[in-house]
Amino acid sequence: METNRNEMIQLKEFEATAMPYRNELLRAATSMLGNRSEAEDIVQTLFLQAWRSWRSFTLGTNCRAWLYRILFHVASHHRRKWINQGQLREELETVELTMPWEAPVPEELHDEEMLEAFRKLPRHYAEVVMLADVHEFSYKEIRDRLGIPIGTVMSRLNRGRRILRQHLSGLAHLAHFAKRATGDGLREEARA
Repeated sequence: METNRNEMIQLKEFEATAMPYRNELLRAATSMLGNRSEAEDIVQTLFLQAWRSWRSFTLGTNCRAWLYRILFHVASHHRRKWINQGQLREELETVELTMPWEAPVPEELHDEEMLEAFRKLPRHYAEVVMLADVHEFSYKEIRDRLGIPIGTVMSRLNRGRRILRQHLSGLAHLAHFAKRATGDGLREEARA
């Protein structure tokens, strides 16, 4: 009878301490695995393991960190099992086939070329790229400085970098043809 009472007390402690993190852990697992269904399985396994180990947990310590450690362990085990089943190979082939190709950026860039490509950026993208990549501000610092949401900071930075990459890859394409026209590229190709 005393054992049942202790188990009930432990169950209530577990529910009060660990279960509030369920949604957060599910979001983290979904982000890690990219699949909501698999993430739900992982979180269920995580809570099962947490309950089995609950006696070793010290109340008052950081339960969230303890649960995340279990999450990373369970997710790692899941990945190893997934890789052993050969599914990773199929996934990589799918990613390769669906991934868009981007032209290379030239290896040697001159300041004038970089500045010219930067001048072609719309002002709202240029501000964010300058603050993030030149002045090395964090997203939060850029948000505070420009007074825009952090999601807007991230999307403008992504789009600004993509536009810069497109302008600079055009230079790589031109440099390749210029090299071939002078014969330097032909000599390099013959050596290879």
